[in-house]
Amino acid sequence: MPPPPARAFTLGILAVDGCMAASVASAADALLVAQTLAELRTPGRAPQLRSVVFGARGQRQVRSASGLDLAGLVEPPEAPDVVLLPGLAHSSAGGLLASLHALQPEQELLRAYAARGVVLAGACSGAFQLAEAGLLEGHRATTSWWLAAAFRARYPQVRLEADAMLVEDRAMITSGGSTGVLGLMLRLIARAGGDELAQQTSRMLVIDPDRQSQAPYVSLAMLQVPRSSMTERAESFLRQSLHTDVSVSALAQHCGTSERSLLRHFRTQFGTTPVAHMQHLRVERAKALLETSLLTFDEIVERCGYSDVSSFRRLFKRATTLTPGGYRERFRLRPH
Repeated sequence: MPPPPARAFTLGILAVDGCMAASVASAADALLVAQTLAELRTPGRAPQLRSVVFGARGQRQVRSASGLDLAGLVEPPEAPDVVLLPGLAHSSAGGLLASLHALQPEQELLRAYAARGVVLAGACSGAFQLAEAGLLEGHRATTSWWLAAAFRARYPQVRLEADAMLVEDRAMITSGGSTGVLGLMLRLIARAGGDELAQQTSRMLVIDPDRQSQAPYVSLAMLQVPRSSMTERAESFLRQSLHTDVSVSALAQHCGTSERSLLRHFRTQFGTTPVAHMQHLRVERAKALLETSLLTFDEIVERCGYSDVSSFRRLFKRATTLTPGGYRERFRLRPH
């Protein structure tokens, strides 16, 4: 009896000017490694995994953000299993949003693929392309953690899970962080060739398949938050008051607004409440002290305005997914 026909899986990678070359190359390379491993495991019966890099405008070449030319682009494939959107380079959320206006042909193509039931995957800021095309409304999604506030402000109908490394919701997959594309590829390899093939690929490429959260890497100082005079006043007041208990009414009074307006403002700008945001700021201070000082955790807790060490330890782990000791071990500054 002849062996069953090998399954075929085609990943289309949509390249545009200004894309991250690493996102394109690492996705294609991960699939190539998986294909090689599959052929070694089951000669003649391995799934046929292939990637094609294409453009939406008939062009044969694009220039990546680093200046490398990505040549040999093909026409958009008719029936890919998945279309991947690599991250776009940007120095600010505003710059990223401005660049999306020039991607109308790409967005039209994405809508056409979605209408045909093709799975669409956005890596890092690639989620913005999906959202700009109107394809993420009502969906759960993630993106790079530092762009979360800008994403929420522009796409309020998308259910953003900013801490998640990977979110799959119906025919949409999004990943956070530029290296998150590798976790996304492991998910696609598992779908096309099975969990064992994905596990072997992760070992070959030294990828941590258990990295499920961006939380340990979040730094509030780098978050791209739409700035306003109220945001500046509230942030300054909270940072100066981390060692004390601050009520919402006191913060509203300092900002010259009502409690209702303040709550609405925080929900829009930060996606959370003033109390929760102050907790985030306290965790940020603790992270900085764990990274740069030799203070004990009890001493750090005191400097963060807490008297209950156990309670703050639970808060810290909930916010970062790591214990304070685990965080210090991973991120502390070490002398060269």
